[in-house]
Amino acid sequence: MTKAYEDRMIQAVKHLESEYASIRAGRANPGVLDKVTVDYYGTPTPINQVATVSVTEARTLSIQPWDRTLLKDITKAIQISDIGINPIDDGVSVRLNFPAPTEERRKALVKDVSKMAEDSKVAVRNIRRDAMDKFKAAKKSGELTEDDLKNLEDKVQKITDKFIKEIDGIAEKKSKEVMEL
Repeated sequence: MTKAYEDRMIQAVKHLESEYASIRAGRANPGVLDKVTVDYYGTPTPINQVATVSVTEARTLSIQPWDRTLLKDITKAIQISDIGINPIDDGVSVRLNFPAPTEERRKALVKDVSKMAEDSKVAVRNIRRDAMDKFKAAKKSGELTEDDLKNLEDKVQKITDKFIKEIDGIAEKKSKEVMEL
């Protein structure tokens, strides 16, 4: 009965991790391009589906399209995206050079990391609340006994605590990563 709620909590944590992957922390990370799409024969297509994206150096991403006619489109897509890095088109590939973030920028990123973690915790707690409401309704309709209700509530609380702790760990790790740059 608690499996569905646990699955939703897992999704909340996965969402947080994908959000963290898109944080540009000064280190070249192909995840920053996940939300950038290129017009490929009239269809908006993610860059990683039309090109090879690789980290060539610690602060440099190289994007090598399989179809060279896409070079200009990829450059344009990156320029209009919210990445904030100017692409360099060398005729064969597109390079992105990530500058080292300033101390002020790193502190702002850590605040963003904390806010995202808090949003994920709120999502997990909302899932717990939904579960508790569902269990109480089942008790009221006679589907559950008082003991069953108490056991389910305890189980959901333990699952919630586990995910809150996991979110805290992920956020702490990301904050350290951002501040070490």
